[in-house]
Amino acid sequence: MPKPRLILVLGDQLSPGLSALRAADPARDLVVMAEGMGEGTSVPHHPQKIALILSAMRHFAKDLQAAGWRVAYSRLDDPANGQTLVAEILRRASEVGAGALLCTHPGEWRVLADLQALPLDVSVLPDDRFLCSHAEFAAWAEGRKELRMEWFYREMRRRTGLLMQGDTPAGGQWNFDAENRKRAERGLLRPQPLRFAPDAVTDEVLALVEARFAHFGTARPFGWPVTRVQALEALADFAAHRLPSFGAEQDAMLEGEPWLSHSLLSAALNIGLLGPLEVCRAVEDAWRAGKVPLNAAEGFIRQIIGWREYVRGIWALKGPEYLGANALGHSRALPAAYWDGETRMACLGAAVAQTRDLAYAHHIQRLMVTGNFALLAGVDPAAVHEWYLSVYIDAFEWVEAPNTLGMSQWADGGVVGSKPYVSSGAYIDRMSDHCRGCGYKVAEKTGEAACPFNLLYWQFLDRHRARFVRNPRMAQMYRTWDRMDAGHRARVLADAAMLLTRLDRGEAV
Repeated sequence: MPKPRLILVLGDQLSPGLSALRAADPARDLVVMAEGMGEGTSVPHHPQKIALILSAMRHFAKDLQAAGWRVAYSRLDDPANGQTLVAEILRRASEVGAGALLCTHPGEWRVLADLQALPLDVSVLPDDRFLCSHAEFAAWAEGRKELRMEWFYREMRRRTGLLMQGDTPAGGQWNFDAENRKRAERGLLRPQPLRFAPDAVTDEVLALVEARFAHFGTARPFGWPVTRVQALEALADFAAHRLPSFGAEQDAMLEGEPWLSHSLLSAALNIGLLGPLEVCRAVEDAWRAGKVPLNAAEGFIRQIIGWREYVRGIWALKGPEYLGANALGHSRALPAAYWDGETRMACLGAAVAQTRDLAYAHHIQRLMVTGNFALLAGVDPAAVHEWYLSVYIDAFEWVEAPNTLGMSQWADGGVVGSKPYVSSGAYIDRMSDHCRGCGYKVAEKTGEAACPFNLLYWQFLDRHRARFVRNPRMAQMYRTWDRMDAGHRARVLADAAMLLTRLDRGEAV
């Protein structure tokens, strides 16, 4: 009988239809799954993120065994565990005399390099759980001067047939942004997302994580789906109860309401408990049944087959060098407030506290609060990238890096975004209720009471004038700045400089 091969299943590849599993022989091959301190500390991952992955891995391993697979599973607290992925692969290869490893392409360049350096015959198969392969994205990108998501999204709509009526988009337009940027109302009895009480497996994992990882964030309360059955229940719950208002509220922020109408499905998607097409079909079915408005269905589907597939394509196309992008030359240290939450800024404080307690913040909190402030302050994009990768339950390099380095920090020089996503305090005031209880005044443009976003926004534009003044999407703001009184401009820049000096001293702002 031929020697067994090792079949590697990573913690974000928990899908029965994984390409490596489809290419394997249950009667011959050995599935390898490994928990390890090395992966848990590659960046200081949030305790809930570690717990989610470990619990989901343990449940998935049981499912594989029940389906007839031989599984060599390395638990974090196993004394024989080498605590790195490489060490455990080599240990299992030695135990069974395997000379070959079959794996699905990982979503992190570091892991791929480690696997390819193994003294084994390593075969890396495409991760076809996505709707657009690396090769297909590269073919779409070839010869284009700009890799704009909107054009990619339209191609994905045509390819999948989602929300299409023949060759035209449902409703006669490709997106409904105008209907999806509304401020949320306070006092509404919004349906809360389905949360799952930890079972015995998850409880054991939570205790282990609390004992082993002294990272930013709290492990409990923990309510994330850790099995496919739970993930499907969470999908059905979202489609029935929060999807109808998702579109209108997707960019809004409210104090004390972290969930609003968001799906909370990204973590389940990103570790493989759900597939992108099945999620989008469920949303489309709800629209076709007349249960949700088109703007809500389209806004959600765009996030999946538009942004999610697009950023993975960018990650694959640009390669590991993308992780070092810093087009604006920013070098400031990440402010302490991102870890301790100590700030007078209500929006930033709320986003950090929510992230600490829930391992979650929605896309506008990430883009226009924490990301916007870091970009305006000139924080080193590598530090911002590591923070996002560390603290969010759904953050994996393939999705997080382009969203952070490209869309949020403009570190890639405009590959992802045609302009930096920066704003003054007016945007946050328009989309949230944070400003009413803030330690600063959003209406103040200069002085100690002025909203830091107001000061840093104009300072950012002034400091990067040579790069952005001719950008068609930013020209109007430069004209506005130039029309301001010279004395006022000088006060803004002086106050902004004082604010940045305080950050450099490690002071809370």
